Amino acid sequence: MKYTEATTGRSFVLRLEDGEILHEVIEKFAEEQKIDAAKLIVLGGADKGSILVTGPRDGRAPIIEKQEITLDDVHEITGVGTLFRNEEGKAISHIHLSAGRGEKAVTGCARSGVKIWLVAEVVITELYNCTARREKDHNGFELLTM
Repeated sequence: MKYTEATTGRSFVLRLEDGEILHEVIEKFAEEQKIDAAKLIVLGGADKGSILVTGPRDGRAPIIEKQEITLDDVHEITGVGTLFRNEEGKAISHIHLSAGRGEKAVTGCARSGVKIWLVAEVVITELYNCTARREKDHNGFELLTM
């Protein structure tokens, strides 16, 4: 285990609109507000065609190939995430969502494109004095480092 200590800073509440792409809006907002590190809470709706990464096809393979699921209809979503700068200084979010419709639910990473249906609410709490950053590994994943 590795860790860094941080203190909380500014908090923001965002309302995302129908058709916006979740991670793109959050990352753009972070750039505009000069947010280097943050924790995220998300709830709202995901539109048909949204894509979640639902794990690796083979987690022990030398090169990890992601497995994705495309939502077949609108779903309710709730999720949590983080946001840190990468090696190039770009704000990169990592958000995991659970998406449900009726008695069916799926959980995955929102990185491949979750399109908002109607509305989503996001709470961003900035983290100050945090040394964590994202660095690429041999698979191309931007992993958290301290």
